[in-house]
Amino acid sequence: MNSPAHLVPKTVLARAKSAGRFPFAFGRMFFLLLLIGLLWLGPGWADHRLLYAMLAWDALVIAIWGWDLTKRIPRPEQLTVTRTWSLPPQLNVQSKVKLELSNAGAYGVTAWLIDDAPRELRGEVPEISVASKASGKRAEEYTILPAERGDAKFGNISLRCQSRWRIAERRFEAAMPQIVRIYPNLDEAKRDTLFLIRSKQIALEKRHKHQRGQGREFESLRDYREGDEWRDISWNATARRGKLISKVHQVERSQTVWLVLDTGRLLRARTRGLTKLDYAVGAALSMAQVALYSGDQVALMAYGRRIKHRVAPGRGGGHVRVLLESLAEIRTEESEADHLRAAEMLMNAQKRRSLVIWLTDLSETAAIPDVIESAMRLATRHMVLFTVIGQPELRELLRVKPESAKEMYRFAAAQEVVHRRDFLMRTLRQQGALTLEVEPARLATSVVNHYLMTKERGLI
Repeated sequence: MNSPAHLVPKTVLARAKSAGRFPFAFGRMFFLLLLIGLLWLGPGWADHRLLYAMLAWDALVIAIWGWDLTKRIPRPEQLTVTRTWSLPPQLNVQSKVKLELSNAGAYGVTAWLIDDAPRELRGEVPEISVASKASGKRAEEYTILPAERGDAKFGNISLRCQSRWRIAERRFEAAMPQIVRIYPNLDEAKRDTLFLIRSKQIALEKRHKHQRGQGREFESLRDYREGDEWRDISWNATARRGKLISKVHQVERSQTVWLVLDTGRLLRARTRGLTKLDYAVGAALSMAQVALYSGDQVALMAYGRRIKHRVAPGRGGGHVRVLLESLAEIRTEESEADHLRAAEMLMNAQKRRSLVIWLTDLSETAAIPDVIESAMRLATRHMVLFTVIGQPELRELLRVKPESAKEMYRFAAAQEVVHRRDFLMRTLRQQGALTLEVEPARLATSVVNHYLMTKERGLI
């Protein structure tokens, strides 16, 4: 997915209007001219009549200010502001927003545009300077770096306009509210899709290689043989031919892949500026792209205390868009997720065996966590790839020999946590599930590789 055009926010434009009850101010040159008039104070001590000259000078400066304000600065209806996007906003990906000022007035102006950008896109309020000629246009850009996924709301744009004289200033406002959606990193998904195309596994997926006797996808009919299961007998064909006829199955070339995302409090932890859920969403997008390209159907479920997002299995370009929009809206919760409810919903929604890629984390409790029990239940019907977003700092602590009492306590605590995680993952593997614990930065690549492995070995 290479930043498709339909994801780019729409261009917004609006005419300016006067801002506030007193939409005018004084420019820097105005105060400089007033200071020049103070030079009359020196001679005025000797001859008080010269003070009238100073007052006359000040009156002249005010008159020039009025002329500059009313004649040389365009009226509100002569100014148009446009906000344009070149790329869709993506999490932790730097891009630019362009503001264009169209001046239909008879004189050139210098304008300072202040865009009411949300904090999700930029830490500071953007302010840019634009110098527009008479009856001309001029555009400048500012940089954004989205820090959160989801919808972000823009407000109006404030303008401060001065003529080339810089004596008077008029203030305007352009009503330009806009809601833009911040997507996961689309470039990573594209990279993983290209990896699939170039890999040897995709060649295996595209071969029409039949493996009889495995899977449940119907291939052909043949005479009944001793040892065939009764459930494989085609009773309709048996009735027509007067003898027992068996159905032959082959490995399914198209399966269903469920992407299950935990949005509970454990996924709020941050690594390198992003939450664990951000990494999980990015991995889910990469996984969806790869699975859809290889011919599988992809479904999505995100859950916290309740099921927050659910997308039924599907394929095709339209389905990619639905998945992407849902992934963009997923947010973390402050409470613990209800894993049992999620497993029950999935068992009811997906009767046929499928691959379930569960992206979550483990709580540090003495008892077996609910998420492990839920994954065990799913593993009785589905192939489960249970993926834990690891904590790299724990493994790092175990690599360093403790040299003080404080470091010893930290080493022992980290060792207990790691051993507990290893025990839970081993328990889950004994129930037939695949397990994966990986640091956030390698999550997407590791999940894609394990998916390709399950496809190659026909584990689904």
